[in-house]
Amino acid sequence: MGRVFNFSAGPSMLPEAVLKKAAADMLDYNGCGMSVMEMSHRTPEYEAIINGAEALLRELMNIPDNYKVLFLQGGASSQFAMIPLNLLKTGKADYVITGQWSKKAAQEAEKYGTVNRVASSADKTFSYIPKLDPATFDPEADYFHITFNNTIYGTRYTKLPDTGNVPIVADISSNALSEPIDVSKFGMLYAGAQKNMGPAGVTVVIIREDLIGHAKEGTPTMFDYQIHADNGSMYNTPPTYAIYILKMVLEWLKELGGIDAMHEINKKKAAILYDFLDSSKMFRGTVVKEDRSLMNVPFVTDSDELNAKFIKEAKAAGFVNLKGHRTVGGMRASIYNAMPVEGVEALVAFMKEFEKNN
Repeated sequence: MGRVFNFSAGPSMLPEAVLKKAAADMLDYNGCGMSVMEMSHRTPEYEAIINGAEALLRELMNIPDNYKVLFLQGGASSQFAMIPLNLLKTGKADYVITGQWSKKAAQEAEKYGTVNRVASSADKTFSYIPKLDPATFDPEADYFHITFNNTIYGTRYTKLPDTGNVPIVADISSNALSEPIDVSKFGMLYAGAQKNMGPAGVTVVIIREDLIGHAKEGTPTMFDYQIHADNGSMYNTPPTYAIYILKMVLEWLKELGGIDAMHEINKKKAAILYDFLDSSKMFRGTVVKEDRSLMNVPFVTDSDELNAKFIKEAKAAGFVNLKGHRTVGGMRASIYNAMPVEGVEALVAFMKEFEKNN
């Protein structure tokens, strides 16, 4: 069949140039006679890979020197526990509930402290980002947690809450590297890599140094940020191959012109799809306009039969993984960094044709 346009929410498509290079390196990386997959993480060759990945990430995201970059395992979901275990001192934290992932993060944090649910958009199937009133914030909270971009529901924050001295902790799993983020405005950023950064298996944590070293008594060693920071993410065997692919994705991004250049391409892709949805008689987006994600675009028709027919015909035409999350139904196109503009243009052309025929 050849390459398809893969609109999966994650694991999602990777840049073709990266896959080709990985294929060429598979049996012999840089003349060392073996694959990175087989390489000890304690060799100079591998150290150059992990250190190179960190240096590139720092450069592309302008990460200040007083932040640590950690390459961890267990997905963003493990961070739901690591965050309260490491950051709770007074035992209180603020959470904004904008979807399934922030809901799960808050539930996990409740095992270790008191969670103040500042606001929620559950009343309208998370189709908007709630307007936040600082009067509802807890000034004594140890941190303020947001899910920056909501993969399932297709919403994103366009403005950050003003939390004063309370550090903001943000899950950027589905919008990392897609738009400029001022790291200094956050206490911590974290992301599962499998959407914009690389394959599943590595989780990136960017954390301000003063937030490290306060883990609760009884925190498992592997869940203490200090351990990973002190050991350069090599306390145990890191997800070596996933980090190597991540490094190549960062190289690809740098070659493209960095995050600012990527952001322009992403705005263009999103506009092509949203403009069509806004003019279509058959398809419509599910998110209020001002909170629309650039990465995840949920849309529906007025009938489940038509949705199912569309997904089936789209797949046959080479547009795969367009089925929406079961909590929203309909369709969802995830148009991460690796999705080329042509992929979105081709999808819209297919949607126009489908609308005409149905």
